[in-house]
Amino acid sequence: MTSYDIAVLPGDGIGIEVMNAALEVLRALEPRIGRKFTTTVHPAGAQLYAETGTALPDSTLSACRKAHAILFGAMGLPHVRAKDGTEVIPQLDIRFALDLYAGVRPIRTWQGLPVPLRDPRAAEIDLVLVRESTEGLFFARGRGTIEGSGGDSYALDTMKITHKGTARVCDFALRLAEQRKATGKRGHVTNVDKANVFTSMAYWRDIFVERAKEFPAITTENAYVDAMALNLVMKPWQYDVLVTENMFGDILSDLIAALVGGMGMAPSADIGDEHAVFQPAHGTAPDIAGRGIANPSAMILSAAMMLDWLAVRHDDPTLADGARAIESALQKSFAQKEVMPFDFGGSSTTTDIANAVLRNL
Repeated sequence: MTSYDIAVLPGDGIGIEVMNAALEVLRALEPRIGRKFTTTVHPAGAQLYAETGTALPDSTLSACRKAHAILFGAMGLPHVRAKDGTEVIPQLDIRFALDLYAGVRPIRTWQGLPVPLRDPRAAEIDLVLVRESTEGLFFARGRGTIEGSGGDSYALDTMKITHKGTARVCDFALRLAEQRKATGKRGHVTNVDKANVFTSMAYWRDIFVERAKEFPAITTENAYVDAMALNLVMKPWQYDVLVTENMFGDILSDLIAALVGGMGMAPSADIGDEHAVFQPAHGTAPDIAGRGIANPSAMILSAAMMLDWLAVRHDDPTLADGARAIESALQKSFAQKEVMPFDFGGSSTTTDIANAVLRNL
């Protein structure tokens, strides 16, 4: 039986709980598709930092490099801070260490789950935000400076936009639009920037326009990030693939999650040329950790995204069949009203949702 080695980093808070649910689903899928997932848990996270002074041990990062893929729960705790006052967030360290430049955030509505938008077209939301994940304003992490003193002091964080970094993430988004078009979706990419104000963003836009010429079958447009925030609330069903800078993507990915009910339905991936991490877009939610009520759907869907990536990387379409089986099982669980997560006003526990998916597999 073909086997894949998966590095598992449950992390902190509800990350541990939702990871357990996702691993149950993967184990149940194995005999159905004839594939083996060898999952090895590795330590990392804010709690580990509080206990040892290290958030991402070298041994964990080494295991991530060797694994076929990385499953990640959630990391970070509000009360655990680094010396500079920022939160301990090892997932960012992994992105930079493994050069995971494409942050992929798919969002869609799910039959059976309520959404905040009353327009019936909200049922048609199906888009993907692609966020550049190694440059932009996040490049300033750990590099910011405070200049001057007293009332004349000021802080500086530098945004970095390179031609290479921008071109490769734009190509990623354009290729994704090609793949989506082949399945009947629109095949359209919207570039999101602030080119009317910042030199760095005008440079970004020029590169996007340049790269788009290489994909003549894909339609494109440009939008300012503030207008995009408005349009994503007013008419999100019009969009297919969005591509944007790191900070803008960080903000907009939460906004689009809200359009379909919240972060509990927001899977994600951080993908590079050699490695990829798959994780729910939500945080550790320490306020509900240990209560067994976290919605594991985003984690389960992130595992499905992992299968899709592995299917392409290893030319193993059976894995993609497994991804579709997971998605279908989750959809049936909601559509048939078997479960309703707490974050949607229901009372289904983490275990309830995982068990419903297992039944429907």
